[in-house]
Amino acid sequence: MQYDVTIGIPVYRTAAYVRRALESALRQDCPALEVLVVDDGSYDGSMDIVRHLQSGHPKGTAIRIVSHPANQGVSASRNDIIAAARGEYLYFLDSDDMMADGALSLLLQSARNYNAEVVFGSYQKIGLASERQTFRYPSLQLLGTDQLACFAYRKYGGIQASACNCLVRTSLLRSAGLRFVEADYWEDLVFTADLVTLVSRAVLLPDITYFYYCREGSLSHYQAREQVQKDEILSNVRTVGHLRDALPALSDKAYFPNRCLFMVMTGFYMACNVLKRRHDIVPPVTDSEIKAMVSHPASLSRICTFRQSRLKNLAFCLVGLLPSSLCVSAVWCLGKMKKLI
Repeated sequence: MQYDVTIGIPVYRTAAYVRRALESALRQDCPALEVLVVDDGSYDGSMDIVRHLQSGHPKGTAIRIVSHPANQGVSASRNDIIAAARGEYLYFLDSDDMMADGALSLLLQSARNYNAEVVFGSYQKIGLASERQTFRYPSLQLLGTDQLACFAYRKYGGIQASACNCLVRTSLLRSAGLRFVEADYWEDLVFTADLVTLVSRAVLLPDITYFYYCREGSLSHYQAREQVQKDEILSNVRTVGHLRDALPALSDKAYFPNRCLFMVMTGFYMACNVLKRRHDIVPPVTDSEIKAMVSHPASLSRICTFRQSRLKNLAFCLVGLLPSSLCVSAVWCLGKMKKLI
């Protein structure tokens, strides 16, 4: 590897934000730094800004550009970054977000100190009205096989769903063949859920190293739209379905019951979002399609053998076994209780 770290940035139609993201990357205190930008068919002037910084910024020579002839999506861009990165470690940064000053040196120091395969930093989410919400990890070293996965699945949301803001050893991704599912939404969640099962040495930091900006028109902000296409919903279902496909290989792991619960909870939250916006989805989503979202990946007999999260898994399994209309009614009631609908 020629660099300590590659910061990978997919760029597509973010002219209003990409300078902020790139400048935050170039401010990082890391002498052996590569900033790998994928031009994903952007046509709004975003890449003019990137090239201006490449030629005019004091650290602009760190920028390397890979171009797509047409838009292929964020998953394809990130997969190209995994393939092309020249850094020992890889860090994903979205082109409308920003790294905290000093983030990279902090993450890299922890990686070196603990010979870690991945280091997660904490982050701050900045809403549409500039309100801030902080997501902070405990200071924790998980330096044994499956310790990170057990931590991640101990509760829903135990680890960040975004692929950004973690420093990961590039060779781990390549040797495991871990790539992003070709999708527009929830591809981060699937990637991260699979990543934690591969890692033996991980560090969590309470320090804020990333600023995640919500904005109108972003792929993840479809809740603000007046109308949502059913094909988009079903695409999300297929993306999350990759979690189900990976389950058989994990069936002997201590965290398997919690991984099952993670998957069914993901389907439950998706179903609640669908029910919340059901009248805005065209064509309509059927009861049987909603039932499929919450169907449990394990059999009832297998769940009865679980030593972790048995009751919660049983509850979701039984809901998924109800006739479609009753299943949807049960999901609605649970969603209302949890204030998700």
